[in-house]
Amino acid sequence: MSVGPGMTPKRSLFRLIGDLPGLLVDLLRSELEQLKAEIAEKLKHAGIGLGLLAAAATFAFFAVGVLIATAILALALVLPAWASALIIGAVLLLITGILIALGVASLRKGVPPAPTETIKSLKRDVRVIKGIGK
Repeated sequence: MSVGPGMTPKRSLFRLIGDLPGLLVDLLRSELEQLKAEIAEKLKHAGIGLGLLAAAATFAFFAVGVLIATAILALALVLPAWASALIIGAVLLLITGILIALGVASLRKGVPPAPTETIKSLKRDVRVIKGIGK
């Protein structure tokens, strides 16, 4: 078989059919790598979201403690000291709200943990192998 400049060598049909199993194995390997990467990314976002929600729960716990102490101080002593405790409690609740919003946003990025991009890619590969689409 002669190959001139700018020409590619032609492979026989048997050679192409023989290469097919190797190509399919390579395709499956790359799809599995994509699947692992996609699931790891989604689990990372879910973990960050859960961590932020745990931090928000901690701040909420302390905010409730401060607000309870504020109520006690307000009833026991009608002095400006309770106003400062009330301000600290409000700030803690504000921080809690911000952490909850960030945690929920991060959880939404990771949920559902289904590998949607890999599923689309596998469906496309099956269509190509069947000769249905590009």
